[in-house]
Amino acid sequence: MSRTPKIILWVLAGFVLVVAAIVIFILTFDWNRARPWINHRVSEAIGREFAINGNLALSWQKPDQTTPPLSGWSRWVPWPRLNAQDITLGNPDAFKPSGNMASVKQITFTLNPLPLLAHDISVPTLDIDSPDVALLRDKDAQNNWTFKSSDQPSSWNLKLGRLILRKGTLQLTDAIQKADIKAEIDTLDPAREKVYGLAWNLKGTFNKAPVSGGGKAGGVLSLQDQNQPYPLQADLHVGKTSIGVRGTLTKPAELAAVDLRLSLSGASMAHLFPLTGVLLPETPPFATEGHLIGQIGANQSTWTYEKFSGKVGASDVGGTLKYEAKKPRPMLSGEIVSNLLRFDDLAPLIGADSNASKEQRGAAERQPSDKVLPVKEFDTTSWGALDADVKLTARKILKQKDLPISDLDAHLKLDDRVLSLTPLNFGIAGGNLRSDIKLDGRDKPMKSQLKLSARRIKIEKLYPELDASKTSFGEINGDAALSATGNSVGAMLGSSNGELKTLVNQGAISKLLLEQMGLNVGNIVVSKLFGDKQVKLHCLAGDFPIKNGVMDIRTFILDTDDALINVEGRIDMKEEQLGLTIRPKSKGLRIISLRSPLYVSGSFKNPDVGVDKTVLALRAGGAVLLGVMAPVAAILPLINVDRDQQADCANLLDEVKKQPVAPAPGKTSAK
Repeated sequence: MSRTPKIILWVLAGFVLVVAAIVIFILTFDWNRARPWINHRVSEAIGREFAINGNLALSWQKPDQTTPPLSGWSRWVPWPRLNAQDITLGNPDAFKPSGNMASVKQITFTLNPLPLLAHDISVPTLDIDSPDVALLRDKDAQNNWTFKSSDQPSSWNLKLGRLILRKGTLQLTDAIQKADIKAEIDTLDPAREKVYGLAWNLKGTFNKAPVSGGGKAGGVLSLQDQNQPYPLQADLHVGKTSIGVRGTLTKPAELAAVDLRLSLSGASMAHLFPLTGVLLPETPPFATEGHLIGQIGANQSTWTYEKFSGKVGASDVGGTLKYEAKKPRPMLSGEIVSNLLRFDDLAPLIGADSNASKEQRGAAERQPSDKVLPVKEFDTTSWGALDADVKLTARKILKQKDLPISDLDAHLKLDDRVLSLTPLNFGIAGGNLRSDIKLDGRDKPMKSQLKLSARRIKIEKLYPELDASKTSFGEINGDAALSATGNSVGAMLGSSNGELKTLVNQGAISKLLLEQMGLNVGNIVVSKLFGDKQVKLHCLAGDFPIKNGVMDIRTFILDTDDALINVEGRIDMKEEQLGLTIRPKSKGLRIISLRSPLYVSGSFKNPDVGVDKTVLALRAGGAVLLGVMAPVAAILPLINVDRDQQADCANLLDEVKKQPVAPAPGKTSAK
């Protein structure tokens, strides 16, 4: 044999011996001797203490032929299987007094060695036994789950195929969200449970509210297989809010897709904001169920709550809402339909519900006992959390039991903290009530504008319990244009500027009618003027300029068969005080007709209606003097004989029908 072949044979033999020596070394080496080096290098890389305190062992196994599919000579390359016991991960310096961030009884994983050549760390299966993790965040927003990282991106990529969890705990203590929650995970018996592999339960507090819940999940979490859905079932209770989900996650590592049946219930939809990040209004107690579909991308995610149905208070709701997580703000859009909407269920939106209702839904504010106008402030700071474009349709509305309104049509838009309802329309009693509302939450206090138009609202249909055979019924028309500043309904009305105009053509007024309308002051006034009988109304016209929350009466006249009634004075909406003078002028001979003015004073909550006692005393004195002269003449001072007075509303209509105007918010209208 020549010299060259001998050299080649010796080189090959040497190479084989080296490979064999390496294999023998790997197979016989006690890897526990490498633990100090591994602990030091990992601790240095992540900026906190890492330690493998228990046994560290390496074994070899046949390649997994399915993850990924292998062919050719790669099928014969053995895969290392590493097992480490008693692992601890420390906290950063700011949280060291709290102990370790995590501890694990045992970690076992396999490694595909070939992708290492391409700087890919491929771990087909990671098995974690009894993990105990404590996540912490303090009031300064420092947390223990952010790790030290190099300024330069790593050239290595981690690819994890499947994750198996076996019995563990997860504790979250968050000073910012005021959360202290502990979850416990346990493995289910595979002989009894075919779908789920893990069961979990949690308890604690969130924002001072008790938290409890539980559920089930798949035992093996497939993080790479797009076609392998991960089953999930959960029920969570946070205070008075309950959330239930049933369904699957696809590619959970990236939350690529979600397909769940979602049920929600609670004291108010506004309580969902800290949990979901979706801004919803204050409502009565609610419960909904629907289909939640999520598509999660790197730059934009979309969540659709489709074909949901449920109850809000005593009203039914249904529809589809879509939430898009995008820049500069998320967008909530969709349509909500109610077949039967109870008008009182809209009251919490502006804080107009009772204190008992506020307590039931957990609202912090309470309506003062001496105030009528709602004082609940709108939290405009949260309006910047998202934009919105939602349509609301209600086919029938009930005010209490027997006062039907209909055809609610609203289009809500929220754009960069500017909320508009354009339109907010009600079909009511054969007519319509149309309005456009704009609330600018960018300003403090909030600026608002309102335009309202009421047309052909028929009293007969508005109050069907009144006897149509005994009287005629007219129509209500009106317009309003207001601008204001303030963060509550009371504050807005108390600072408002603009005009209000109203007109009622042909109808009737009575104590019963005003009782049904809830106009207690008018009820008392009509009782004093006409008693309990119904009075035919030819015309009611009103023109009210408003400046700095004070409504002056430019024109307010009622023309009836019996009298022409003029109202003067003002209404202070900021102080909620009344100051009105009502002057009746009889049209004919009315025995015991009271010509003395009526005065309405006091607060909105406790109004007082009375007559001028000085005028009455003078008239009574005159009656006594005449009584000495002639018994019949004693009642003459109380007899009104103004037969020639005629009411003509026609000359008021042109002025009242003029379109009202309002200055810009924050400006004062000229008198």
